Amino acid sequence: MPELDVVFVDDHLVILNKPSGLLSVPGRGEDKQDCLIARAQSQWPEALTVHRLDMATSGLMVIARGPETQRKLSHAFEIREVSKSYEAIVSGVLQAEVTDPADPAERWQDIQMPLLIDWPNRPKSKVDWEHGKPSHTQWRVMGSALGNATRVELKPITGRTHQLRLHMMAIGHAILGDALYAPPEVQAQSSRLLLHARILRFKHPVTAKWMVFESKVPF
Repeated sequence: MPELDVVFVDDHLVILNKPSGLLSVPGRGEDKQDCLIARAQSQWPEALTVHRLDMATSGLMVIARGPETQRKLSHAFEIREVSKSYEAIVSGVLQAEVTDPADPAERWQDIQMPLLIDWPNRPKSKVDWEHGKPSHTQWRVMGSALGNATRVELKPITGRTHQLRLHMMAIGHAILGDALYAPPEVQAQSSRLLLHARILRFKHPVTAKWMVFESKVPF
C-alpha cells in the first residue's frame, strides 16, 4: 500500500489528505479496489468511511475509528455541523458584486440551483429546476485573476453529488481540468481537476472541542 498522508490521528478518528485520482471507497471491478478507506484499513483495521470526495478531487477527509465515532461524525455531517472549504481555479475572470468592500461577508456570493442525478449519463448529475434537490454553494474570489482564470474559495452549504463542479459550470466558470462538466478547451488546461478540499472544521465526537484542519493546496 502507498504511504498515507496523515494529517492527524487519535484513538477515535484520522484526518487524511487524499490525492487526486484516488477513489474514496471501492468501486465496481477488481481495478477499482484501491481507495483511501482500503489504505486506511491496512493501518487501522477498525477504520470506517464518514464522507467522500470525488476521485478527481484532492484534500482533507475524516475517517472514523469504530462504528460509534462513525455514527456521531455522520450525524454531524447530516445536520451541517461540519464546515468545509475548498479551493479551485475556474475558467474566465470572475468578479464578485461587492457593495461594501469593508464588510468581509460581502465578498461571499451565492449559487442556489437544484441538482439531480443524471441517470442515463451516470456518474453525472445535472441542474434540474423541476425535480432537483435544493443545492447551495457560496464562493468568493481569492486574489487577482490568473490570465483567463480565477482562483476561488468554495463553501458547499449542501452536499449534493458534484455540487461544486456543477454550480461553477452552470454560472459559466467551469473548474479547470474537469473531465465531466468542463468544455474541452477548459478541460485541456489542466491534467487534473483543480479542486482541493482545503479546510475541515468540526466538533470532536468525544471531547466536543472544535477542531480545524487545513491542507496545503497542491496547485
